[in-house]
Amino acid sequence: MSIKDNFTADEWFKVMTGPGRAGAAVVAASPSGLTGLVAEAQAIGQAVRESVSAQSRTPLLEAMAADLLGTAPDPQAMPHQDRARNMDEARAQSLEGVRQAAWLVSAKASPEDAAAYRAMLLSVAERTASAAKEGGFLGIGGEQVNDRERAVIEELRNLLGQEASTSAPAQAELTGPSPDGSGNSN
Repeated sequence: MSIKDNFTADEWFKVMTGPGRAGAAVVAASPSGLTGLVAEAQAIGQAVRESVSAQSRTPLLEAMAADLLGTAPDPQAMPHQDRARNMDEARAQSLEGVRQAAWLVSAKASPEDAAAYRAMLLSVAERTASAAKEGGFLGIGGEQVNDRERAVIEELRNLLGQEASTSAPAQAELTGPSPDGSGNSN
């Protein structure tokens, strides 16, 4: 039995899209120009690839790697998602998706898997924020990570129960309602 069997298809979709949503929250907080968006998208993909292919990966990350190497899901079979009307809404939806994914992993996987997943989510967000300079003109000036990106990363740390000063995954239990907001774990 694979760890993936612990999740419904919709739940697994949330787990698989969690890292992309962590990166999207950073992008939505401070949108870059075209070259910046390309660099940030590449950073998201590279951070996920490195996490799921690391020597010390957990069973959850192995299952994610297997799915990433498999065939792409049918777009018609994927759950419907509301489109954001503006960047603030996109950031909020992304953070909510990360919260749901992290909660599901915390509830249905081992503590080691949950810690590795939370570390991957933060790594994706931090690498996305560092991928392109914000502000400035034609690459001159600006800053690598601006205040809005730092605020989203801090919000993610709080959401995931991780301290800013440590790079090791926190073992804190995620609190709050279940992904559907009901308080039920199923």
